[in-house]
Amino acid sequence: MDATPDFAEIVREHQGMVYSLAWHALRDRDAAEDITQEVFLALHQNLNRLEGRDHIRHWLARVTSHRCIDEIRRRGYRRGPSLEEIPEPRSGSGSQDPLLRSRLRQMVAALPAPARMMILLRYQEEMELAEIAQVLDVPVQTVKSRLHRALNLLRQKMERRPKAAREAAK
Repeated sequence: MDATPDFAEIVREHQGMVYSLAWHALRDRDAAEDITQEVFLALHQNLNRLEGRDHIRHWLARVTSHRCIDEIRRRGYRRGPSLEEIPEPRSGSGSQDPLLRSRLRQMVAALPAPARMMILLRYQEEMELAEIAQVLDVPVQTVKSRLHRALNLLRQKMERRPKAAREAAK
């Protein structure tokens, strides 16, 4: 029988993922910390129902995603605070174009909550489509179509930005 790891061990192992997902969804440190605490409190209350490490990881990602979407809807906004106002919680790789990376983060932050979560789960948390389907409790085909729509939204936003910049320079 696979013994369930102790609660403190689970928190140590997954707190980075939970906080990172919440921070990237909300772009607000305090709200991300609150969501992280709420998620781990809910985990503590439901720990006896979870069946092993993989189930715990998926459960945490699912609850975090839903809490973030609820928070975004509760606040009534689709955009987080300006990225220039918030320092990065950790540094990324220096090999990418920082302007493109910053612009892409702004575009993702401006997406509707469900699309934003889809992008974050796929590209930040590097989850496979089947994992995302489990986390969000939807069919894999739904994940594919939602991810496709979210990426199309990003492409449209990226295409509009250069045109607006050229028109402003005239």
